[in-house]
Amino acid sequence: MAGRYKAYPEYKDSGVAWLGDMPKAWCLRKAKYLFKRVQRPPLVSDGIVTAFRDGEVTLRFKRRVEGFTNAVKEIGYQGVRQGDLLVHAMDGFAGAIGISDSDGKCSPVCSVCIAHDESEIYMRYYGYLVRQLAVTDYITSLAKGIRERSTEFRYNEFSSLPLALPTLPEQKQIARFLDHETGKIDALIEKQQALIALLKEKRQAVISHAVTKGLNPDARMKDSGVEWLGLVPEHWSRKSLNYLIAHTVDNRGRTPPVTDSGIPMCEVSQVAGDGFYTSKSYSKFITQGSYEQFVRSDVKENDVLFVTVGATFGKTCLVPPEPDFFIAQNVVGFRCQLDVDPKFFMFLLSSEVFKEAISATNKSSTIDNVKVSDLVKTKLVVPPHEEQRQIVDHIFTIVDHFLLLISKAESAIELMQERRTALISAAVTGKIDVRDWEPACAGGTEE
Repeated sequence: MAGRYKAYPEYKDSGVAWLGDMPKAWCLRKAKYLFKRVQRPPLVSDGIVTAFRDGEVTLRFKRRVEGFTNAVKEIGYQGVRQGDLLVHAMDGFAGAIGISDSDGKCSPVCSVCIAHDESEIYMRYYGYLVRQLAVTDYITSLAKGIRERSTEFRYNEFSSLPLALPTLPEQKQIARFLDHETGKIDALIEKQQALIALLKEKRQAVISHAVTKGLNPDARMKDSGVEWLGLVPEHWSRKSLNYLIAHTVDNRGRTPPVTDSGIPMCEVSQVAGDGFYTSKSYSKFITQGSYEQFVRSDVKENDVLFVTVGATFGKTCLVPPEPDFFIAQNVVGFRCQLDVDPKFFMFLLSSEVFKEAISATNKSSTIDNVKVSDLVKTKLVVPPHEEQRQIVDHIFTIVDHFLLLISKAESAIELMQERRTALISAAVTGKIDVRDWEPACAGGTEE
């Protein structure tokens, strides 16, 4: 970072741990002298503004709507205007703090702040600065120091923060620099994310083709008799899903009381979409007594787990050796017949073709909420056992290749995000001098 950008000519000790040395001409000012909290009445036409953990503060509908609980009565909601600084009391420590890009309204869990004096404050600069304190864990340590074992960060905590105060032209230039440079990094990250999505799509297409068409392109084909499946190898057998299953583990019914320790509960989040076995990152447990009362049956090694509801409908994985968990209500376990390879069955159930099959036979209005009794009626065409094993070996080879490419892209994103954070930190704290910075001309290079 230092090699690409120059430093300020002179520095002084700020006396603040997170800031360290700062440019000699800069000042320090507590947040309460720079910002004041406002509580405007919302307008009837206002949409809901949310502070997201990635620092974007925008109208909720622009991002997503699932995962939120809307209040029946919007008690305490307050007006937000474009350019306001929002500090989320519960998620501010995790990065939910920034400048709103829209007019709207927000819940009382957020503090809405504006500049005391607009002639010395450029809000975009402080959006970068204050959020930087959040993502570098400074706010977390401050909040925990104020309230033991708590990460709340309300206006009273924010108001006492000592903040850097460059000149207004410097604030504008730093924000301009960061808008440009982080925009370039974000564009590169988006390309890598698009590449990951494409790789996953191609991987899924390879799996779907292998489990429905086989590996021999010269195999004699026949009409499967299933509209969504088309032609299949002539020697493959048409069966309903229930003829491939020896036993079903389905613990639907009342939910057991959850505890902090005991027997782990395997939920949807533990059914790893990109892995082959369940994740061990359990967050819920039940007692032995609850287990005996509520759990109908246990899963065993190589049972295939299948998510039956929600946005992650169709995620599958295998049960690992010596399982120590029970499955939650939204997960079903299938134990294969002896002539069905569990890994082949897992790949078959995770294929896009299988989802089409479910759509064709499902009585429900949505594919993301299917009864097991309907699921097992799905018509399939499967190869002999030995051919299943050959297909599994082929898929594992292909999947490993895709996983390697995906891992490289994810590592590239992580490095770019680290560079983005470091660049913002260096600019807002004055470790680099961007006062003379200008965007590169077309075909040129930046200093």
